[in-house]
Amino acid sequence: MTAPHLQLQAVGKRFGAVEVLDDVSLEVRPGEFVSILGPSGAGKSTILQLLIGAVTADCGQMLVDGRPLAANDPHFAYMPQRDALLPWRRVLDNATLGLEVRGTRRAAARRLVAPLLEEFGLAGFEGHYPAQVSGGMRQRVALLRTVAQQSGMLLLDEPLGALDALTRARMQAWLAEMRLRHGWTVLLISHDVRETVQLSDRIYVLSRRPARVLREFAVPFPHPRPPTGSPALAALEAEILAELFKLEP
Repeated sequence: MTAPHLQLQAVGKRFGAVEVLDDVSLEVRPGEFVSILGPSGAGKSTILQLLIGAVTADCGQMLVDGRPLAANDPHFAYMPQRDALLPWRRVLDNATLGLEVRGTRRAAARRLVAPLLEEFGLAGFEGHYPAQVSGGMRQRVALLRTVAQQSGMLLLDEPLGALDALTRARMQAWLAEMRLRHGWTVLLISHDVRETVQLSDRIYVLSRRPARVLREFAVPFPHPRPPTGSPALAALEAEILAELFKLEP
């Protein structure tokens, strides 16, 4: 078995009197798509904030390829819940923003991003402003901005949560295809059981706050997966939902 690319070992985090994470341990192997599910407010997004250095763990270890994660390590590319596109920048320049923040000059960033526009379904829309394109297209711009940073791992924080059901289903299929094509390593935060079963190789279920890992589910089905009609996928969804229902107060 391939050695873990990312490891969290007994990580804990408290904000003042509120204990958010308690002894959280998980791992992601190279090329793997791993998701985290859990109740609202359980600390799922806090895990990503720890990885990008926005907050600091109180205890435990975070390792990348067996080495402690360093402060300001550019190893991760982070996509927040909302697309966070700048309304005054056109599609192309929103897609280059992550590279520019890391010090790449705009002209060079455009040269890096341009070959990906067609693959991301954005060719011909480079000069449009965010308000002029659809919600699904905005999310593809945000993901392109994340991918263009050429980091070792993508951190996706409920990236499709704001989309309508049909657009979301299409985006899930597109994301699954792109991940297979490029071999991305992904850690996804989600509250959508079906989404995680469609996309993931493994799923961690967190408890209520203070969060700890309750169960780990393998998703042993080949990609691409059918969006509907698979009894095996439906059975796994039901098993995960049953675990989550146990967490209801």
